[in-house]
Amino acid sequence: MKTLKYILGMIFCLMIALPLKASSHQEAGKVDAKEIVFHHIQDTYEWHITSWGEKHFTISLPIIVYSQETGWHCFSSSHLLHAEGESYEGFKIATEGSHEGKVVETLSNGEEVRPFDISITKTVLSLFINCLVVIGIILYTARWYKRSTPESPAPKGFIGFMEMFIMMIEEDVIKSCIGKDYKKYSPYLLTAFFFIFINNIMGLIPVFPGGGNVTGNIAITLVLALCTFIAVNVFGTKEYWKEILWPEVPMWLKCPVPIMPAIELFGIFTKPFALMIRLFANIMAGHSIILALTSIVFVTASMGAVISTSMSIVSVLFSIFMNCVEVLVAFIQAYVFTMLSAVFIGMSRVEGHH
Repeated sequence: MKTLKYILGMIFCLMIALPLKASSHQEAGKVDAKEIVFHHIQDTYEWHITSWGEKHFTISLPIIVYSQETGWHCFSSSHLLHAEGESYEGFKIATEGSHEGKVVETLSNGEEVRPFDISITKTVLSLFINCLVVIGIILYTARWYKRSTPESPAPKGFIGFMEMFIMMIEEDVIKSCIGKDYKKYSPYLLTAFFFIFINNIMGLIPVFPGGGNVTGNIAITLVLALCTFIAVNVFGTKEYWKEILWPEVPMWLKCPVPIMPAIELFGIFTKPFALMIRLFANIMAGHSIILALTSIVFVTASMGAVISTSMSIVSVLFSIFMNCVEVLVAFIQAYVFTMLSAVFIGMSRVEGHH
C-alpha cells in the first residue's frame, strides 16, 4: 500500500511539474508537436540526455565522412550542431532540402553534395549498446549452464526466465515451423528474436542509454529482412527452387508466357519486404503515439490552469497505458518476426514428393 501511495504521489507531482515546464516552453514560442515527435524518432549526430534550466546535457558523437576532394575527416559533431549555418572543414548540417539534418559537403565549385558518411549517430551508438546488452545476457545465461551438472537443480530467477524464453521460441516456433533441420537455423532465429526484443525494450526506456529508435529505423529492419532472405533462398532445397521456376500447374501457365514463375519470383522479394515494413512501422508508430500523447502537456499549457491540468492528467494516464501496451508489442513484434522467418525457412526446406 505504501508503494502504491508513493507511485501515485510521484505521478501527481509529475502532472503538476509538466504544465509548469510547458509554460516555460510556451514563453520561448509556440510549441510544435510535430517537430517534437519527429525530432525524437529521427536519427541525429548527438544524444540529448536531459536539460536543467538553460543548460543541456548532450553527448556529441563523432562524425566520420569521406570528402570527394580532401579525403577522410573525423571530428566531433559539436563543431556543426552548435554553429547555425556555419561549416567546419568544408562540412555543415543541411537545414533544408532532401538532405535536411544530414552532413553535406560544399565543393570548390559551390555545389552541396552528400559525402560518404559512416558517422556514429544516435541509432548506431544505441545499436552498439543494445548489442552489448544482448551479448551480456546470453553469456551470463550460458555461464550458468556451463557450470551446472545433470544433478543440479532447475534454474530459478533470471536464468529460469531465460530458459523459459529460449525453450518457447525453440520448441513452439523454430522446431514446429522448420522441421527436422531446425537446429541449423536456431542460432540465427534465437539471435534475431533477442536482438529485436531487447532493442524494442530499450527503446521504451526514456533515460540514457535507452530511448534509441533502433528497430524503428528502416535501415535496421532492412538488414534483418535481408538476413532472412539469405537464409531462405541461399539454403533452399532443389525442390523449393523447382516449385518456383517450374511449379506443378497447367502448362499454359508456364509456357510460352511464364506467368506462374514470374509470380513466384515476385513472392521471393515480397516476403522479406513485408518483414521489414511490419517491424519498422509498428515500432515507429508506437514511439510516435507516446510522444504525441506527451506533447499534449506542452500544447495545452497556455490554455489555462483547469484545461492544462486536466489534459496533463489525461496525457500521463494514457502515456502510462501506451507504455504498458508497447511492452507487449515489443515482445509480439520480436515473436512475429521470428515466427514468419521460421515459416519462410520451413517452406524453403521442402523435400521431393515420392
